Amino acid sequence: MNIVKQHVLRGPNLYSNQPCLLNVIDLQALRDHTSTSIEGFNQQLLELLPSLYDHRCSVGQYGGFVQALNNGANLAHVVEHVTIALQCLAGTPTYLGRTHEVQDAPGQYRVVCSYESEHVAIDACDLAMSLVRGLATGAQGLAQQLEAGVAALRDTAERHAIGTSTGAILRAAIRQGIPYQRLTEDANMFLLGWGAQQKRLQATITGDTSHIAVDIASDKQLTKALLQEAGVPVPEGVSVRTLEQALRAARELEGLVTVKPLDGNHGRGVTTRCGTPDEVQLAFERAREHGRTIIIERYIPGDDYRILVAGERVVAAALRRPAAVIGDGESTVRQLVEQENRNPARGEGHTNILTRIPLDGHAETTLAAQDLNFDSVPEAGLRVVMRGNANLSSGGTAEDVTGKLPPETLDMCVRAARKIGLDVAGIDLVCEDISQVLDGRNGAVIEINAAPGIRMHEYPSAGVPRDAGAAIVESMFGNQDGRIPVIAVTGTNGKTTTTLMIEHTLRQAGITTGCTTSEGVYINGTTVKRGDCSGYWSARTVLSAPEVEFAVLETARGGILKRGLAFDRCDVSVLLNVSEDHIGLEGVETLEDLAAVKGVVLQAASRAVVLNAEDARCCAIGASLDEKVERIYFSCDAQHPALLEHLRDGGRATWLEDGALIASDSDGQRHVLLDAAEMPSTLGGCARHNIANGLAAAAALMASDLGNGAIAAGLRSFVSDARHNPMRANLYDVNGVRVIVDFAHNPAAFGALASTARAMTQGRTVAVVTSPGDRRERDFQQIGQICGSGFDTTVFYEWPAEHRGREAGQRAAMMQSAAHAARGDAGGVLLEADPAQALRLGLSQCRAGDVLVYACGSSVSELVDALRPVDPVSAARIDATLV
Repeated sequence: MNIVKQHVLRGPNLYSNQPCLLNVIDLQALRDHTSTSIEGFNQQLLELLPSLYDHRCSVGQYGGFVQALNNGANLAHVVEHVTIALQCLAGTPTYLGRTHEVQDAPGQYRVVCSYESEHVAIDACDLAMSLVRGLATGAQGLAQQLEAGVAALRDTAERHAIGTSTGAILRAAIRQGIPYQRLTEDANMFLLGWGAQQKRLQATITGDTSHIAVDIASDKQLTKALLQEAGVPVPEGVSVRTLEQALRAARELEGLVTVKPLDGNHGRGVTTRCGTPDEVQLAFERAREHGRTIIIERYIPGDDYRILVAGERVVAAALRRPAAVIGDGESTVRQLVEQENRNPARGEGHTNILTRIPLDGHAETTLAAQDLNFDSVPEAGLRVVMRGNANLSSGGTAEDVTGKLPPETLDMCVRAARKIGLDVAGIDLVCEDISQVLDGRNGAVIEINAAPGIRMHEYPSAGVPRDAGAAIVESMFGNQDGRIPVIAVTGTNGKTTTTLMIEHTLRQAGITTGCTTSEGVYINGTTVKRGDCSGYWSARTVLSAPEVEFAVLETARGGILKRGLAFDRCDVSVLLNVSEDHIGLEGVETLEDLAAVKGVVLQAASRAVVLNAEDARCCAIGASLDEKVERIYFSCDAQHPALLEHLRDGGRATWLEDGALIASDSDGQRHVLLDAAEMPSTLGGCARHNIANGLAAAAALMASDLGNGAIAAGLRSFVSDARHNPMRANLYDVNGVRVIVDFAHNPAAFGALASTARAMTQGRTVAVVTSPGDRRERDFQQIGQICGSGFDTTVFYEWPAEHRGREAGQRAAMMQSAAHAARGDAGGVLLEADPAQALRLGLSQCRAGDVLVYACGSSVSELVDALRPVDPVSAARIDATLV
């Protein structure tokens, strides 16, 4: 039993809107076994993982999975549930799972599990495979393996966990509809929003936080000087570098002092209430562990408060209390601390609501000041303070006091944050009564912190919780969602051309665009990446580009199946058509399966979907969507029943009528956009498939509120040539023969090319044709039939690199045979294996006025190379158009 394929589906996918892990599992020698055919399997499994009793499975009720086990579950199904159970044990709960057998691959199953952390999910699946394999084969030591494995999973979960403060901000972003993406694996750095609306976030530092302001806040002495200049009360003190200087400063200040590192944080190295030289010396040595320069300042009596400022307003205020335990008259201090640290709310670091109380040198010193040590037994009810500071990071607690701050204190805190230059600031002040105005005698600001923790405000131990995360999000985005408009284009044929039509029109209207296609990634018309870029990562490139104001994303089948969508939702989805292509690959076995994959893109639309009225599958998918999403139809047939019914119901649409592209608005008004023949991509109105693409583009742009004039201007100026839209109906002249170069690779595309070629000439039509080797035999046969009946002459060839597991010459022979059958004779069907020779042979069949279609080549340069030996002038002319 092993995993033969694994895909991390990071966005909405065929199985769920949640991220999922997809594994194709080959049961191999265990393919004929079930949970009941292996003695003791079910009992041992449930003893190892009792939480499996809770799994509802497809039965939909408690114990549903146990019922499936008792009925004899296949082992891949067991792996699914064990993977989910292990993720829950790791502290990353998830519940969705599915298992389906792979068609035509006995013993192989597609196992899908949702996840919270993809790293945990991948490791959990590996552990699940090992445990199930071990149970099936009678392996020993599985309990120990499970214990060690879960510990490792928890460690992985902890390493990749999102901090409490960051998590609060992200949850607030989700509520506001703001998308986010994690930028680092082990640090809390995120990208919120898309394109030109994006903001970066690390913990509570935003992309707007000034680096200089952070440096100032890290320099406590400079901070004090600036605050003093701004009229904010601060404690008197000096910076020192040696113990002698520290002792002298303490004497000069007279009374109690606080000792802390100049650039420390989280209360590290801070000691308060130092009175004797010995106390100052110990505090100095502790502070030196965290920095070379030490601050000695007058101790301010009172309570410790943290004020959170975001967006130039006070968001929350908390009274912070030092870590403490309450004596019971029986337990030692050490035991009391250990008991408190078992509180589920406490943990290591900042991923928990509270932090565990440390038993360290600082705690020892603090206890000594109370005449206690770790082994002392405090009397019942005695509050034993464990730290000299009240930071949550050292075990402290907090009580919300936001409502107690007088207006003068609110103004002072905002003024202090503004003086330092921080957009988000944690202001620490000490006073005896927070409800009184600070005047320098009854309290002071101790320091200002960049990247302040907000868990004390989100989860106070007492008082009203404050939505600090939402306040920080509001300071970053106002009431906006951080999104740019997104149009996603999918379908079997025409995706690239339609995507480029939309992008070109938007760019012509003065909008900065980002675009992905199967040819590359483009930012405002400039190529930034070449190759097939119609999947997840390329879409991310566009959505994360800071200059992009509008994204147009070709969204192909392969990317959806391998990674899911790169966006949680888009504004407009376009479904051009659904016809046979890539059937038999990646679990797509039928046309209905393919339609379901395309449907993932439509389900992501929040505003409108554009549908081909002439394609019943497109209409069916559209009918299944939420009624809140507008449906806009397009059709080359002005009398198509689906279009007419849609218009009667008041729907918007675009269609072809009397050679013109027509659009209807929500009031039913008809608008002539332009004549189809005015669009260069339609080859004088002959390329009906590009008319359809133009109608789809117009509908998507209409849904995006672009004016009719701008739509018409964009379609009129869009040129489908080798520079702007390579291998998509690129037209050349070779001594009077019009040559169409196109990437057609499925039956529907070849049918469209045959119709286009016939419409362009009264002479003969010739095709030079191949197809990728990973298609089904019936696909080759359909292509052969279409070409045999659609062209006067067809030359079939093969690219060596495209055999994809088939024998050389096999696919060309299948297409040739089908073409013969379609024609009813052997005439007009030729075979030439070499691509260049096939092109030359095809051209030799043409005369001036004829049309030759060269389909499924890899680039126009092949045409140039084929022409050079026989017609160097034409080759040079075509070559020049590519420059």
